[in-house]
Amino acid sequence: MATSSAAPAADPMPKGRATRRRGDALTRAIYLTTLIELAETSFEELSFDKIASRTGTGKASLYRRWTTPAELVLDALTDPVSGFGEPVKPETGALRTDLVALLHGLAQVLDEPHGRALRPLMTQRPRHPELYDRVRTLIVQPRQEIILGLLRAAADRGEVRPAAVTARVAAVGPRLVVAEQMDIGTVSAADVEAIVDEVLIPLISTPSR
Repeated sequence: MATSSAAPAADPMPKGRATRRRGDALTRAIYLTTLIELAETSFEELSFDKIASRTGTGKASLYRRWTTPAELVLDALTDPVSGFGEPVKPETGALRTDLVALLHGLAQVLDEPHGRALRPLMTQRPRHPELYDRVRTLIVQPRQEIILGLLRAAADRGEVRPAAVTARVAAVGPRLVVAEQMDIGTVSAADVEAIVDEVLIPLISTPSR
């Protein structure tokens, strides 16, 4: 399996630099460390000891905020700066370019620490079903809802078959992007356009007369 060509993220605690961070700076450093550790290893190997050591802080800083690594992972993934935050609805003026913009944005974040951190959570889903379900609720479903809204609007304009406006169809694009990222590494802009043009548009378009 090919690896991502994205440049590795900067270590939250560069060697040879003594930095005492507090407040938001410390929290964001902890979030970034958590996501990098998770992306590089697995959820089973994630521990407060490792995160504190790599961040350059004491374990007490973590135990004061989070009870378990799972709580920390969810906070890190949903943080608007270090994690995914709220998805933004594209408004390019056309369904095809909206889909390309949304899926290209997903492909880009999958190359970042918070995107790469999803891989072990997805591949280890049977071991941690509750954590996976929370990740899906907080991160995956909002993006599918955006696509579903785009499909509804396009169906009202007559561009999309009404029968294609379903949650399952809305999930096809994101799932293909995630699957290709796990299979080949970085998903390029051309790859995203191929997914839209070769799969999504034929799947949802009204039949030609």
